Amino acid sequence: MEVDRRMQILNASTKAFSQYGYKATTMDLIAKMANVGKGTIYNFFRNKEELFNEIISRLIDEMQQVAEEAMDQQASFYANLHSALFSILEFRRSHQLTLKLFEEQKEMGTPAVNEMIEKIEEKIIAYIKELLERAIGAGKIKPCNPELTAFVMFKLYVAIIFDWEKHHESLTKEEIAEVFELYLLKGLQN
Repeated sequence: MEVDRRMQILNASTKAFSQYGYKATTMDLIAKMANVGKGTIYNFFRNKEELFNEIISRLIDEMQQVAEEAMDQQASFYANLHSALFSILEFRRSHQLTLKLFEEQKEMGTPAVNEMIEKIEEKIIAYIKELLERAIGAGKIKPCNPELTAFVMFKLYVAIIFDWEKHHESLTKEEIAEVFELYLLKGLQN
């Protein structure tokens, strides 16, 4: 029963943060949405920050799962890298919670939201770094600084997918792959 209550609280919290943002979500609101007493929440989580952190950790796990599912063992390293990055950023662009968090960051700059967005981006970059390290170890790409390369790749994708669209027509997945290959991948090939 405790696991069910905990999940009930996590699901209601995710919904509350997705609808109202971090700043406007209170423990009272979460309790109401979870249909539990506020004290029940404190049986599982010390405070709103701990609860928010748990939700973001679950979100990061979902992102990684989406990336893993996008990859094909028969495809090249570059195709898989593109698929993983594209899937992560599409997830980020379409997931209600991430949309609300980025909106709150832009409009209010809430410190807890800024910290969690930074955590999400750090985890994405660490994931890309891991893919690069495996590719370097397997001789699929030239040795490079995998952390810096992962950072540049991630930022390039963010720029192509989010920033470009502010003033231009959206690029297709194939066009994004071509730009990515043109600016980054050709320089890594053996």
